Amino acid sequence: MQGKAPKAAAKQGFIFALAWFSAGISWVHVSIDQFGGLPLAVSILLMLLLCLYLALFLTLACYLAARFSHQQQLNLWLLLPIWLFAEFLRGVFLTGFPWLTLGYSQIDGPLASFAPVIGEKGITALVIIISIVIVELIKQRQVLLNISLLALISMASVIFQQLTWVQTTGKTVKTLLVQANIKQEMKWAPELTWPSMLKYLDLTRQHYPAELIIWPESAITAVEPSHQAQDFLQLAQSSALLNNSAIISGIIDYNLATKNYYNNILVLGKSSADDSQGSYHYNNQNRYSKHHLLPIGEFVPFGDWLRPLAPFFNLPMSSFSRGNYVQNNLTANGYQLLPLICFEVAFAEQLSANFSEQTDLLLTVSNDAWFGDSHGPHQHLEIVRMRALEFGRPFLRATNNGITAVVDHQGQISHQIPQFQEAVLTADVALVSGLTPYARYTRFIDFSIPLLLLTFAVLRQRQRYYNTKNRR
Repeated sequence: MQGKAPKAAAKQGFIFALAWFSAGISWVHVSIDQFGGLPLAVSILLMLLLCLYLALFLTLACYLAARFSHQQQLNLWLLLPIWLFAEFLRGVFLTGFPWLTLGYSQIDGPLASFAPVIGEKGITALVIIISIVIVELIKQRQVLLNISLLALISMASVIFQQLTWVQTTGKTVKTLLVQANIKQEMKWAPELTWPSMLKYLDLTRQHYPAELIIWPESAITAVEPSHQAQDFLQLAQSSALLNNSAIISGIIDYNLATKNYYNNILVLGKSSADDSQGSYHYNNQNRYSKHHLLPIGEFVPFGDWLRPLAPFFNLPMSSFSRGNYVQNNLTANGYQLLPLICFEVAFAEQLSANFSEQTDLLLTVSNDAWFGDSHGPHQHLEIVRMRALEFGRPFLRATNNGITAVVDHQGQISHQIPQFQEAVLTADVALVSGLTPYARYTRFIDFSIPLLLLTFAVLRQRQRYYNTKNRR
């Protein structure tokens, strides 16, 4: 791509990005095809349109980098900070879709040790830097400098592997995660509401005692605060209190005051260690409302135009309202849990905004049944692992049909339930204390890395310009 005019650079960037997203997020097609009520050709077209949209960000980055490079020939070092800025835009525009960024490729790779220091975004920068260095070495440009840069990154990786950013406290919490494996097409059938909810409670009862019991996203399919929901919630709360436990579950809330639907997580049973009554009541504060809603699945951009076009734009539960960006951690049996629902785990900055040194555990609940036997749920789990490593806290992930897992503070899967199985996972999760550098300075690190790289790229370009001028 070097030596390309802006239009040519943009074209190559577009082709690369389109192939990247077409291969990487093909799992989106599963939900459109199986639950969208559209012909196969139309569902493929919609997935292609999404990939085309996502490709535009890198296309723009390549165009701008070539446009502002010396003699309009693409300077790869200038592309680096612009690429990172384009990824930032992709993560915020229309609520953002920061999926499949390059840094996640290193969760089991040699750059993983950088995650607690500079986060996934910083690792993305390192992946691009290494790629640029390899290109320059092939072209035999500044060989000594580039070899030194590779050696420096390698040394830093080895050093960071030896450092301990957080310490285990010696305490563990007994957790129980329930995967009921309810088919998506049956999940919201009115006649199956009570059987589905009782399935979670029955599976839980068979595996008491546990301090924390995690049910997945919208496990309770009766909408709060209906009589059906309240009857079940009181039953589940009594069961949890009787066994000195706390149940954390997803539920849909129709707020009577605002007339809005929310995708919530609430706590039943013991909120504190000495709680004998249970703190749950409708609209209490010990709950979490999802902030980052999934486009199309939970809200429809330009809905007034799109909803009349096809059943896909009227999927069940596609009209949610957003919770606050900053919300309190959940308190369950005396533990502080930072909750995220499904897609939100891809937003490190949101996790950071709600994280504190008092946070004991990270928690995400999800329903990946929408995506079947695709690579989507596996990518989702990789993102969870990266967040655990960045912030130095164990991560509990409960899903309807997989992949339910416990990830330790080093980003390693310690317990896991296979997909498409009805099962219960029990684990004694080790608690930790302390903060990683990335957890302490998330926003500063995320913004300073692109600025530093932009400064470096501009200085290199000026040096190249003067060297060219002096040779004339």
